[in-house]
Amino acid sequence: MEAKEHKFHREEGFPWKHVLGLFLSVLLTAIAFWLALATHQPPALVITIIVILGVGQLLVQLYMFMHFTESDDRAWQVPAIYFGLFIVFCVVGGSIWIMTFKSIVA
Repeated sequence: MEAKEHKFHREEGFPWKHVLGLFLSVLLTAIAFWLALATHQPPALVITIIVILGVGQLLVQLYMFMHFTESDDRAWQVPAIYFGLFIVFCVVGGSIWIMTFKSIVA
């Protein structure tokens, strides 16, 4: 199979990097799912481990699928990461805030 040149990355042969990324993503999700449903650990420990697995999932997604390290022009990547972190903070923080308020009212 011939190599293809693109503006930001190069393709050669079978996309093993994507297959490995998919396997790691499914594995991390399965571990978190099992941990939440099948273990009898304290809730604080389960939540901490799931957050760590979520950060690992984030890194796998950025490196394997989003081609974070393959760009020639990295100036746009830093603001994009900060914006993504802001969105995550708003969604997660807002969800926790709403769930806390709901438990106080109900």
